[in-house]
Amino acid sequence: MSTKIRLLAEEKNAVILAHNYQVAGVQDIADIVGDSLELARAAAERREETIVFCGVDFMAETAAILSPEKTVLLPAPDAHCPMAGMIAGGDVRMLRERFPDAAVVAYVNTTAEVKAESDICCTSANALKIVESLKEDQVIMLPDRNLARYVARFTEKEILLWEGYCYVHDRMTSADVSRARLDHPDAELLVHPECRPDVIDLADYVHSTSGMIRHIYASDKVDFIIGTEPGIIHQIEKQCPGKRVYPLSEKAVCMNMKKTSLEKVIQSLETLTPQMVVPEEIAARARVAIERMLQI
Repeated sequence: MSTKIRLLAEEKNAVILAHNYQVAGVQDIADIVGDSLELARAAAERREETIVFCGVDFMAETAAILSPEKTVLLPAPDAHCPMAGMIAGGDVRMLRERFPDAAVVAYVNTTAEVKAESDICCTSANALKIVESLKEDQVIMLPDRNLARYVARFTEKEILLWEGYCYVHDRMTSADVSRARLDHPDAELLVHPECRPDVIDLADYVHSTSGMIRHIYASDKVDFIIGTEPGIIHQIEKQCPGKRVYPLSEKAVCMNMKKTSLEKVIQSLETLTPQMVVPEEIAARARVAIERMLQI
């Protein structure tokens, strides 16, 4: 099946992008596997005419916004991000009216409509850097309350948050940490900034998914507990041979990230559907916020 996908990708002049949380087989047929920031950069920089996005819908939207001249395919069109659905464009307009002097930072895990109403985007890898780059002293971060609280620890700016969250990371608890530490006493605990504050307090390090991979690769340690979606373990095992990695919670699975299959990738390449199309009046404004992020 992988050979057929590679032949189809060459025939259709397509690049296959996959998020670190995809199933192992999908990661293995991708040209690039990475976190949201790495995939956004790849979508903007690659020269292929077609982008096959193995991820959730907001990621394909971002690719379509950055590359309006390209065909962007989302093999699993029902792969929605619940957190992205926790805020709408109208909510951002309301916040702007309420806090007119604040800058609005939209996590990439948002819809195109929300990005269009925002000043700049961020990812978990660059959120603090983005906030610190702003001239405003008051910053609205949306929609993830946990990421906002994490950034607030390291900046003197006033951070205003929205009560959104990633259900995968938010379900990890301090009790999970206690169990994992007991089971793996020599392991370092790396957690994602979308985790709850009490989990972050107990961690050894806080990283984005690609940050976790880089940390483990460079570390002299052998054992690691990771507080994020376990799909990343496949990339860690490929890039960091000899390291042992354990999920903080077996429950922390993003079911929407698992909806992409090799069969769906083949069908998508054969038919060049389903295509992700963002209306230009929204895309033009959202593009400004995304490109501002990529320039920092």
